Amino acid sequence: AVLEEAHGILAELQSYNGAGQEIREAIQNPGDLALQEKAWNAVCPLVAKLKRFYEFSLRLENALRSLLEALTSPPYAPMQHLEREQALAKQFAEILHFTLSFDELKMTNPAIQNDFSYYRRTISRNRLNNQQLEAENEVNNEMANRMSLFYAEATPMLKTLSNATTKFVSENKTLPIEDTTDCLSTMACVCRVMLETPEYRCRFTNTDTMLFCMRVMVGVIILYDHVHPVGAFAKTSKIDMKGCIKVLKEQPSNSVEGLLNALRYTTRHLNDDSTSKQIRALLQ
Repeated sequence: AVLEEAHGILAELQSYNGAGQEIREAIQNPGDLALQEKAWNAVCPLVAKLKRFYEFSLRLENALRSLLEALTSPPYAPMQHLEREQALAKQFAEILHFTLSFDELKMTNPAIQNDFSYYRRTISRNRLNNQQLEAENEVNNEMANRMSLFYAEATPMLKTLSNATTKFVSENKTLPIEDTTDCLSTMACVCRVMLETPEYRCRFTNTDTMLFCMRVMVGVIILYDHVHPVGAFAKTSKIDMKGCIKVLKEQPSNSVEGLLNALRYTTRHLNDDSTSKQIRALLQ
């Protein structure tokens, strides 16, 4: 049910143009009340959209946690889970695909943060003047603070999922951490093999399937890196990072730049001493 909504959210984000023009005019002419009102009326529906995206991230977080529970619970090993519950594994992959697609769009759209900070400035200014604005009922101060933290992240959805996975592991003390990390490393391996093996790759009839595999691979690597004590880049890691990065680098750069950036900026262990110079060089 959560994933059904994901397509609509991506479409809305893709068509998100922002209120840059109206905001600029309002800031340049602070005395012109008509322009202030015009900017405010342009920003409010956009903030309502941003609130919807944020609330969706919370639902996505819950969905991810229940999937992790299903894919790691005893008595089966992670590999058995992935074989027995392929539909669930596919749902997990769909969540990661959505997450990376969302964050790629957000990264390239500065209007989101501009609109939101204008909204917050206007609200605090009006609070000083004791004006209560209708829109404030929709996004109150506490909600605005939470949304602000969310959108301040370079990759907000991925951050939400990383935190959720970390929390899942720390709350399930009886579950060996390997059950979660093995599930993630196995998925990374499946994606990499599908991408680098010509006989599998020739079955992909459209480029979307390639992108799907690449996004899922990067998503599970990042989650693994957040949860595993030494991360994805160490020699002892169960993920073949060199192979994964190589596969990405063989694709046209416009389709993978966002994914390489996600590996560069949202992993935890890339700059650890245990990361080999070779891997760092590959990501430069």
